[in-house]
Amino acid sequence: MVRRVRKIADWILGLTLIAAGVVGGFVPILQGWVLVLAGLAILSSHSRLAHAAYERLKSFGRGVRETIARRREKRADDAGGDGAE
Repeated sequence: MVRRVRKIADWILGLTLIAAGVVGGFVPILQGWVLVLAGLAILSSHSRLAHAAYERLKSFGRGVRETIARRREKRADDAGGDGAE
């Protein structure tokens, strides 16, 4: 019984966060992508589709983070990071 209540609560919370994230994509105050990611994280233990979407977004985020790190390194190298003027 407790598992069933937990599963229902997870679905309600996950779907609510995803809905708030979609709305947050149009409202400048909310960070919609954070809410969608949180909703998918909650639902990923109950749904294969949510798990696949969550993993895909995580790998996309890692790629973005790596791209930003490479650009920062390149910018530091181009600026002549040796400190001599």
